[in-house]
Amino acid sequence: MVLDDLGSSLRGTLDTLRGKSRISEEDVEEIVKEIQRSLISADVDISLVQELSGNIKQRALEEEPPAGTPARDFVLRIVYEELVDLIGDSTDLPLEEQTILLAGLQGSGKTTSSAKMAWWFSTKGLRPAVIQTDTFRPGAYQQAKEMCERAEVDFYGNPDNDDPVDIARKGLEETSDADVHIVDTAGRHALEDDLIDEIEQIEGVVEPDTSLLVLDAAIGQGAKDQAAQFDESIGIDGVVITKLDGTAKGGGALTAVDQTDSSIAFLGTGEEVQDVERFEPDGFISRLLGMGDLGQLAERVERAMEQTEIEEEDWDPEDMLKGQFTLNDMQKQMEAMNNMGPLDQVMDMIPGFGGGIKDQLPDNAMDVTQERMRTFSVIMDSMTDAEKEYPKAIGASQIERIARGSGTSEEQVRQLLQQYKMMEKTIKQFQGMGSDQEMQRMMQQMQQGGGGGGGGMGGMGPFG
Repeated sequence: MVLDDLGSSLRGTLDTLRGKSRISEEDVEEIVKEIQRSLISADVDISLVQELSGNIKQRALEEEPPAGTPARDFVLRIVYEELVDLIGDSTDLPLEEQTILLAGLQGSGKTTSSAKMAWWFSTKGLRPAVIQTDTFRPGAYQQAKEMCERAEVDFYGNPDNDDPVDIARKGLEETSDADVHIVDTAGRHALEDDLIDEIEQIEGVVEPDTSLLVLDAAIGQGAKDQAAQFDESIGIDGVVITKLDGTAKGGGALTAVDQTDSSIAFLGTGEEVQDVERFEPDGFISRLLGMGDLGQLAERVERAMEQTEIEEEDWDPEDMLKGQFTLNDMQKQMEAMNNMGPLDQVMDMIPGFGGGIKDQLPDNAMDVTQERMRTFSVIMDSMTDAEKEYPKAIGASQIERIARGSGTSEEQVRQLLQQYKMMEKTIKQFQGMGSDQEMQRMMQQMQQGGGGGGGGMGGMGPFG
């Protein structure tokens, strides 16, 4: 994922302080040099790198760490706070009636972002509408229409009208019942005068409450000039960073935020309409440094469970903790996991599992895991209802039939049954917790043994 290299590099640098109770000036000098290298490699602007590293150095040398705090945790906290301060607050987007204008160069992801943002607002109980004014790019209308259909939100565009300003005006009229209007504008390969003139005219018609600049995470150092020009033309209130599921460095987009004296509104993390996150600086930097993001994790879990229950209304996850755990339960659990998004993103949100632990896994480890879940689901689709309800009765002849029917190997069927036994054992442990005291004891054990990614912070958020 974008910025993964930055996060991995920063974590590796801080790990050199493990085991130290005090930090020397030499330690600080070396840490700051490594942080500078990490940030520059991620395409963060040089002037920002110097400012950030200077602040970290000054604080590490002048501030007194709390009693009993290891050197690594002390510096980690400083790095965390300075990065959060660099990025600033999230763009203010109240959950009320408003008009949002999207601007950016061609290929930045504006059209996709408009549908994703509309979907996000719809999950908050508002009625959004996307107005597509791009008459420059062939296929823009059709792409926007299809994305909005997938997001199940209102859409207006007119492929027979070549006047984007007129489309914007009529779009507001035709979607007047909407609470949130998201106006998608055209882009160019470069910031040309006719593009600026067009956006300024659209702005005058729609009178947006918020203007957002959409930037591809791969933009690099060019983000600085581009952001400044857009800001001068229409004024930029926030930035949407797209394609964060790629391999780009991403630091240029962070630079643009500072350049426009604005903030980040949304992050695009994949190709589906649901692959969007409302930007929260604390959680983002916490994830970057391997300390998890419990807020974003909770939102994904809630969304995944809602989607899973919609698909299978007679399935209640709480039933697993009351009665027999079946393969039907296991299949629904896997569907819920798939609805949460790519496993590497989910792991990043779990304190102690992002960062260091994920760094040690092979690059394709998450892909293998997701492929295995898909294989297990295919195998279960080839089982009878009785077999899924009582998998312990499945014998050799049934394994052979299931493997043949699912197009998998007998070994893969056995792996599924073994995975089921492990999950059943875990569920029984929870079923055996008959008191609040027993629950508290298990939670304490999980915290104490929950991995080192939290830096001794107890899994209670970045710094307890």
